Amino acid sequence: MTLDPDAQQLTDALAGLLPGPLHTLGVEGARAVLAGLSEQSPPPPPLHSVEDHTVGGPAGPLQTRVYRPGPENDLPVLIHLHGGGWAMGTLDASEALCRSLSDKAGCVVVSVDYRLAPEHKFPAAVNDCYAAVQWVANHADEIGADSNRIAIGGESAGANLAAATTLLARDSGGPPLAFQLLAYPVTEYAVERPSWREHASAPLLTVDDVTWFWAQYLRDQADRTDPRATPSNASSLAGLPPAYILTAEHDPVRDDGEQYGQRLRDAGVDVTVKRYPGVFHGFLSMVGMLNRTAEALDDAAAQLAHAFATAPATN
Repeated sequence: MTLDPDAQQLTDALAGLLPGPLHTLGVEGARAVLAGLSEQSPPPPPLHSVEDHTVGGPAGPLQTRVYRPGPENDLPVLIHLHGGGWAMGTLDASEALCRSLSDKAGCVVVSVDYRLAPEHKFPAAVNDCYAAVQWVANHADEIGADSNRIAIGGESAGANLAAATTLLARDSGGPPLAFQLLAYPVTEYAVERPSWREHASAPLLTVDDVTWFWAQYLRDQADRTDPRATPSNASSLAGLPPAYILTAEHDPVRDDGEQYGQRLRDAGVDVTVKRYPGVFHGFLSMVGMLNRTAEALDDAAAQLAHAFATAPATN
């Protein structure tokens, strides 16, 4: 299938904005491009409140941003981990997505500014994300959230970190997580499935970009099989929270995410996997730009709302 007309139009625009594939720009160049792209987004929806918080991390303070859709207390909460190949991404770049999810799902969203590679190699980012989960569980009342209804999610590298964090939470005695929302997750190291070959030169993310990002993140070859880096290598996925995995048709890591969904299903986890046709990697964050983004946001919000409604709430 071909790209949707609006996705093709955006691809043509990106070709004029990107001086070259991400892996050719260097870390600082790629970060600058991502920052510039985020500035092109339409204004995000208004919310009741958006506040920055500093929380304790394993190597020092972590910056978070807390989005609240209303003044109520004991709201469910989604911990969001931005994408960017573990080397890019900011709280600002995730603003529209986090606002949209908070508004549509009626939940608090806590966006986490985890440490980036290559300055901070694996496992710095995943340790930060797990620390953020622990902070939310222990301080939920401070942000009007319900500690019994915590979900985690992210896009791309952020989805990788979310999946890895569910493993840490399961194996370290909590806190319990109600749901995982994984957008085009990268869960294994450069496995050449059909999408890897068919979409090697896809818009925004190519296979060369993927392997370059891995090189920024991992310390050595041994890290490629560590489940905290590649969750597909976990000996068991049993006991993980229910999941919604969304993938993009024109994406080299599409089959990676879908295979992870099958592994979760085989382990007895309640999982829904949906492939969105006509779009490419990163489309969920393109709020207000693509019709498929609006569709995916509605789907993700519905999945979150269902998970929260069936999880026990505090009274």
